[in-house]
Amino acid sequence: MEILLTDDLDGTNLPAGRGETVTFALDGSSYEIDLGTKNAAALRKALAVYIDAARPIRNKRGKKVTRSTVGADARTVKEWARANGYEVNDRGRVPGDIKEAFDAAN
Repeated sequence: MEILLTDDLDGTNLPAGRGETVTFALDGSSYEIDLGTKNAAALRKALAVYIDAARPIRNKRGKKVTRSTVGADARTVKEWARANGYEVNDRGRVPGDIKEAFDAAN
């Protein structure tokens, strides 16, 4: 079976064995594009500066890599707690029940 590709960028029909399917991801979405040698090289050249500055994400089990969200800092939570009738210490960790109330309200 012979697979023939068409360059998705310029519409060129690629001869058998020429061109490639390039996969990439951005902002949580994965893409693939069929490109001839010249356009594939141009894509890699355009992305090279970003790839060189980036760090790879690896997960050997094939699971999707997720990012955790960053919650509010302790000072913000304590200010909210005081304004809403909770008693909190100036120093130390925010109690779990207060964090939960803050998260529920925001």
